Amino acid sequence: MAWHLVSATVTVKDGERALVSRNGQLERVLAPGRHRLFDPLNRMTVELCTVVRTEFPAERYAVVKAARPDLAGELFEAIETGANEIAIVSLDGRPVHLMTPWQARVYWKVATRVDVERIDVADDPRVSPRHLAMIERNRPTIVTEAVVENHEAGLLFVEGRLTERLAPGRHAFWVAGRKIEVKRLDLRPQAVEITAQEMLTRDRIALRVTLTAFRRIVDPERMVATVPDLDAWLYRLVQFAIREAVAGRTLDEVLQAKATLDAELRTYVRDRVADSGVEVTELGVKDVILPGEIRELVNKVVEAERVAKANLIRRQEETAATRSLLNTARLMEENPLLLRLKELESLERLVEKVGRIDLHAGDGQGLDALLTRLVRLKPAEAT
Repeated sequence: MAWHLVSATVTVKDGERALVSRNGQLERVLAPGRHRLFDPLNRMTVELCTVVRTEFPAERYAVVKAARPDLAGELFEAIETGANEIAIVSLDGRPVHLMTPWQARVYWKVATRVDVERIDVADDPRVSPRHLAMIERNRPTIVTEAVVENHEAGLLFVEGRLTERLAPGRHAFWVAGRKIEVKRLDLRPQAVEITAQEMLTRDRIALRVTLTAFRRIVDPERMVATVPDLDAWLYRLVQFAIREAVAGRTLDEVLQAKATLDAELRTYVRDRVADSGVEVTELGVKDVILPGEIRELVNKVVEAERVAKANLIRRQEETAATRSLLNTARLMEENPLLLRLKELESLERLVEKVGRIDLHAGDGQGLDALLTRLVRLKPAEAT
């Protein structure tokens, strides 16, 4: 802007507007071009403003609207949101701003098309996919988003109240003026390890027992309404069950009746979780840890039992072998032919270990007589 003696020359470019004020009051707005202003007393001020996709201060707009409502309506687009209302502002078809409740913004509209889409979030807090795509690049804090996997159940809480169960997929909600929470629960079977804690048996022997439980959520709505912390609650419940079971048994009964103990624990726990929306599929004792001195005594008892069992088996085998020899002797006594066959069998085994055998038939007897006597199975009958 160039000043002369009684006038000033103002050049306004494309995409600009000049606000001309006299004595602090808005007088007119200059369009693009070259303008000559007459100001002999030097009371005029000129402010150049960019008007392409530009926001105008809401406070100044209020002043302009009060003084020159005609200019305010011609130059600006004012947007105000009420309670439970969201507004998406698009400049030249492109979403730019997301306005929250009780907010005011003003935009130049002489060179920019300003579109406003208002959303009432009082009844339905869900963000539609179209609106979610419009605000994707500049995600505000008034939108909360959750992705529910196929193996999960998503529970929507609005102001602390359960409203619905969400299907697997992507979900977004307006959080303006309300508290929204999405709880995701894994529906797959989960293992819960119950670590060892010292407890006393009925015969006053201290031991530690570790267990493993497999639980699965079958009713998510009921579970969140009855159980604040599922794993901690199940952990304590199994601890009470194993303490009650061990306290009523001796050490020998605990060590010998593992299957019975597992069945009792499953029955105890399942009866108490039946109304909580949780199913305990498996529960069993993993390890029984004994004190050092008790463990040594148990090992000695087990070793003695094994030695006694081995001695019993050996005696049984010896008795069976003796009985078999006795039966064989009786058969040989009653049957000389069987005795002779046994002798030949023994002779055969003996010959296998001998490298050379010399046979003597005796004086005056030949080889035929020797072979005849060697294979004779019974004595010759008297003539």
